[in-house]
Amino acid sequence: MFGYYIWYRVRADDRETDTLIRSMMARLACRSGVSGRLMKKCGEPRLWMEVYESVADPEAFAAKLAQAVAEFDVEMFCEDSRHSECFQPGEFC
Repeated sequence: MFGYYIWYRVRADDRETDTLIRSMMARLACRSGVSGRLMKKCGEPRLWMEVYESVADPEAFAAKLAQAVAEFDVEMFCEDSRHSECFQPGEFC
């Protein structure tokens, strides 16, 4: 299983932005079966992070994520671009 971590700065930490992002995440959950969590950085409320864990097919998920972001015009609410990272469990010594 994989985990996706997407962070970005929003133009405004307000209800409209929060509603839009949560709506996009709900649509993505319906399409992908992966529910996400929305987080805001302590002391820096315009720095947001979406966390999606237990992603079985990262390529299919990334395509559905991109589609949902485009449909909701999420970039319009961001100060700069979204940064997406995909992690997989590792074996540690």
